[in-house]
Amino acid sequence: MAFLLDGKPLAVDVPFTHGDIQYPANWLRLSTAEEKAAIGITEIADAPVYDQRFYNSSGVAKALDGVKTKLKLAEKEIAKSLLSLHDWQVIRKTEKSVEIDSDIATFRDKVRTVYTTRKTEIENCSDIAALVTLYGLKEDGTPNMTQYPDDPDSSLP
Repeated sequence: MAFLLDGKPLAVDVPFTHGDIQYPANWLRLSTAEEKAAIGITEIADAPVYDQRFYNSSGVAKALDGVKTKLKLAEKEIAKSLLSLHDWQVIRKTEKSVEIDSDIATFRDKVRTVYTTRKTEIENCSDIAALVTLYGLKEDGTPNMTQYPDDPDSSLP
């Protein structure tokens, strides 16, 4: 919320003077709506904030194809970074013929599968609203989108 007094904005946590009275910095936080109204302070709603992945600052949806392209590129970078954590095992196998740990091989396969699934989930969205839903949460707080696996080495010290 933003506050106005005599048509001028009041900053929260900043002292102000009205008439002959000096108000402390915390007054706006601690006062009731009635106390604010009594001296002429009005509240105005903050401007809505839109997710910049999907909307421009005025709330107009961005072009669907462009958003999908950017989201799929972001997914590619996520998968790449997850795979790169264990690239050393792939290199070791190539150079020294030492097998890749089975849990790491499984993890890498799952990352590739999830990456492909997430690209499909993005592509299947018919409009920006569907993408917003896809990147949101279900009522129980779990993600709508397929999730990448946990790194099997993430529990190591």
